[in-house]
Amino acid sequence: MKTLIHYAAGIIFSLCLMVTLLITSVEAVVYWTPGYFEKEYAKYNVTEAVDMTMEDLLDVTDQMMAYLRGKRADLHVDTTMGGVSREFFNEREIAHMEDVRGLFLDALAIRRGCLLLMALCIIILLLLKADFKRVFPKSVCLGTGLFFGITAILAAIISTDFSKYFIMFHHIFFRNDLWILDPATDMLINIVPEGFFSDTVLHIGITFFLCVVIVFGLALFFLRKSKKNSV
Repeated sequence: MKTLIHYAAGIIFSLCLMVTLLITSVEAVVYWTPGYFEKEYAKYNVTEAVDMTMEDLLDVTDQMMAYLRGKRADLHVDTTMGGVSREFFNEREIAHMEDVRGLFLDALAIRRGCLLLMALCIIILLLLKADFKRVFPKSVCLGTGLFFGITAILAAIISTDFSKYFIMFHHIFFRNDLWILDPATDMLINIVPEGFFSDTVLHIGITFFLCVVIVFGLALFFLRKSKKNSV
């Protein structure tokens, strides 16, 4: 029974670690990658679509990203478009981005919860005097492999028709139709077209995959090492 608890705690730890790494991969791509938005804007000729300079567009983006993290109270951002001073986001876009911020802040809260649960799993293993060298690497390999296998299957399915599953994502996570924007009146859809999202999902997937490979590789290394020492 105690051994079962040991492995269960280890697997829960690894699943929480995977969720943490996935959320962190999203953050790493859109917040920590130098020049990411500028490169994407240049790729999709966004400055021409909204008739703005790259400097002004990046300033609006900085304000938007700060808002999503809860570091800005509102999304009323003044800028210059076509040589005319105006507020960038309209009321519909602001309402939609409020929903998006809710999702992002919820994800950060989930990550904090996962970190606390990981710490609890470690404490349980210590209190039950688990054999870390044997139990922990094995359970991490199992949990990591399970989570990555599921996400890999989902990624393969999504890749068959990104537009379809992108729309499905919005139907699942938003309870209104504010996400349905008109490029003629709503600037948000012009600065982040579908191509931007598909690129971003790909970069997040690559980042997450590399993190998983590192974690799984380390766990496998220590597992093999513990087996050699026990022989």
